[in-house]
Amino acid sequence: MVKSKIILRGSYLGRNSIPVRQWGVKFLQEVVKCRSAVIAETIGTFVLVFVGTGAVIVNNISQGAITHIGVSFVFGAVVAALIYSVGHISGAHFNPAVTLALWTSGFFPKRRVLPYIFAQLTGAVIASGLLMISFGKVGNLGATLPLNGNWSQSFILETVLTFILMFVIFGSGLDRRAPSGFAGLAIGLTVGLEAACMGPITGASMNPARSFAPALFAGIWQHQWIYWAAPILGAQIAVIVYKIILQRPDNYQL
Repeated sequence: MVKSKIILRGSYLGRNSIPVRQWGVKFLQEVVKCRSAVIAETIGTFVLVFVGTGAVIVNNISQGAITHIGVSFVFGAVVAALIYSVGHISGAHFNPAVTLALWTSGFFPKRRVLPYIFAQLTGAVIASGLLMISFGKVGNLGATLPLNGNWSQSFILETVLTFILMFVIFGSGLDRRAPSGFAGLAIGLTVGLEAACMGPITGASMNPARSFAPALFAGIWQHQWIYWAAPILGAQIAVIVYKIILQRPDNYQL
């Protein structure tokens, strides 16, 4: 009887492993198809995390020489620069929450969601890994944590911050009525201003990849879920709100 159970269990796993393999093949095929965009997302997220959290580390080492406002400026400036650098290649997401929001809003195909998120996490992890090798765990590698462990406060603020960011992305970068050429500036300024405003409270992540990579190498997992759930929620709320704003008698579409 025991043997028969083992055989049945093995056959069950064998049958279920086929869909898993098929999914893996489809995933790799999609990565190959959009390899230019995947590479751009990997490099872009790498630069964002390397420069942004690198500024946090150097500010810690230099005893505040960069200052909090300086770190905020670095994050905003690098985002703006990257949007103008690779936006025409991949759309310049660099953020799983943004990718998911663009998918649910109809601007991004479902088949590319996982390749993009994989690329973003890969770029972020490589960046934090290099910073770890270069500096050690100085400044917790720029990991984000709620001030005084107040998770509810940080959850609310991260949700609102990401809502604002995604709202600006829709308004400046995707709405056809927006002035062309200003999306990078608008989005970069939004990131910088939000980081300056709420950085000391939540870390102003707004980006699961940006929070995941430093946490991975610094070994800081307290409240990590906040920096996934809140940005994704905030971005999805922006999708709903912007669609409501665009509801017109003439059924105007983005």
